[in-house]
Amino acid sequence: MSHTSDELTTHWVLTLSCPDRPGIVAAVAGVLAEHGGNITESQQFGDALSGLFFMRVQVTSAATHDELHAAMTELAGRFGMQWHLDVAGRKVRTLVMVSTAAHCLNDLAFRQRSEDLPVELVAVVSNHEVLAPMAGFYDIPFHHVPVTAATKADAEARLLALVEELDVELVVLARYMQILSDDLCRALAGRVINIHHSFLPSFKGARPYAQAHDRGVKLIGATAHYVTGDLDEGPIIEQDVERVDHTRTEQDMVRLGQDVERRALARAVRWHAEHRVLLDGHRTIVFR
Repeated sequence: MSHTSDELTTHWVLTLSCPDRPGIVAAVAGVLAEHGGNITESQQFGDALSGLFFMRVQVTSAATHDELHAAMTELAGRFGMQWHLDVAGRKVRTLVMVSTAAHCLNDLAFRQRSEDLPVELVAVVSNHEVLAPMAGFYDIPFHHVPVTAATKADAEARLLALVEELDVELVVLARYMQILSDDLCRALAGRVINIHHSFLPSFKGARPYAQAHDRGVKLIGATAHYVTGDLDEGPIIEQDVERVDHTRTEQDMVRLGQDVERRALARAVRWHAEHRVLLDGHRTIVFR
């Protein structure tokens, strides 16, 4: 919990979306002012395509969560809002899923420890045991959940049980090389972030960096996005790229690609945890 010099004052973050119309900002500011709120940061965007208005506000107030929640519930009814209120900086309980690639897990765990990434990594789940020592190094409980065609439903049921048992708020697929079922995607909608390579043209299947090297690509990159039932087509949160040329070997591309993946995933996780990402249909609004 983040406090000002007055120990009774809490720093809150409020996000909302609703049909765009005049008076939304004034109404939100008015409700916060009525509860002693001092706005420290405010961003808003009106999407002309969807007709929706999006807003993110950070505010200090001595009001309790229940008081602010009741006031916002009344306001939301008037404007047709979807909204969320949380303590600014609270660490989001996060479960990381991996297979055998270590770079994204290592990066997230290191950033949590050294850069105050606002997540609490409560579990690592993997269909292999290769990364158990890394999870142990960072003192993160490791769960080996093998997945085959015959056991996929049971494995996903175990994952959902862990999510409930550990009060998980965010699931990160940190190079987890299994496809989630449509049912699992729906159960965790808006709570799962994936990272994958991005090439132009796109190369699917085994050894994408070898395919990219063979075709002489000039850009390699990564995309972090929310997971939906449409494989690798969920709302995009962040993308990053590196320029390459003919002198780069396949191994160079793998190394550069992993670095781009780490960067894009870390930013996406941070922005989600800081409540900077709002869904706008199949797009996202990101208040950086």
